Amino acid sequence: MLLQLLPEGGWGYIVSIVVVSLYVSVTAVGLSTLVSLPIALVIGFTDFPGKRVVTAVINTGMGFPSVVVGLVVLMTLSNSGPLGDLELAFTPQAMIASQFILATPVIMSISLSAVESIGQPIRDAAFAMGGTKLDVGLVVIKEARYGIVTAVLAGLGRAISEVGSILIVGGNIVFSDGQSYTRTLTTAITVEARQGRYEIGLVLGAILLLLVLVVNGLGSWIRSQGRGRGTS
Repeated sequence: MLLQLLPEGGWGYIVSIVVVSLYVSVTAVGLSTLVSLPIALVIGFTDFPGKRVVTAVINTGMGFPSVVVGLVVLMTLSNSGPLGDLELAFTPQAMIASQFILATPVIMSISLSAVESIGQPIRDAAFAMGGTKLDVGLVVIKEARYGIVTAVLAGLGRAISEVGSILIVGGNIVFSDGQSYTRTLTTAITVEARQGRYEIGLVLGAILLLLVLVVNGLGSWIRSQGRGRGTS
């Protein structure tokens, strides 16, 4: 019954949507982590005028309206935008850029909290043992690793469940053979619901829910490991 309701491409349509969703979200979060973690470490290790303001801005970024982010990215990448020559509008790369912007404040804020939670005595002990700033940084990362991994998973959860911005910048495109180009789980659910194919929407929703549950489950397990380590 469900197979008869599937668009051209059959189950390949579902698989291609899942693949695009994971590719875009994991790539965006990976790139965001490479940017967010060093910045969080620098802010956490240094005292400078306006540090509270910078931290407040980062925390505020966690609530960025996704549709506004999508609109700004699309304007930047459109033919009339400053990066229009790259021809990235309505591509997976544009979706990655949008999710990168949305995930970065989440990863940066939680990582910063994890780094700042490491007490000064641990840092002083590392310095007293002759450690350089790099050595101390590595010690702090090791102590804060549970919080940092939680931050990455939180960013992934934000990215994979996003719909507004990627619908704007990706265009929700499917090839003529039914394979997804920029259609993700969230945007596909929107389309299937509008077309009255609720069964397919429910299947896609179940897959998305499973992915989110896996991410949240990993986050909960990592947090419990960190608490267990802290009390041992």
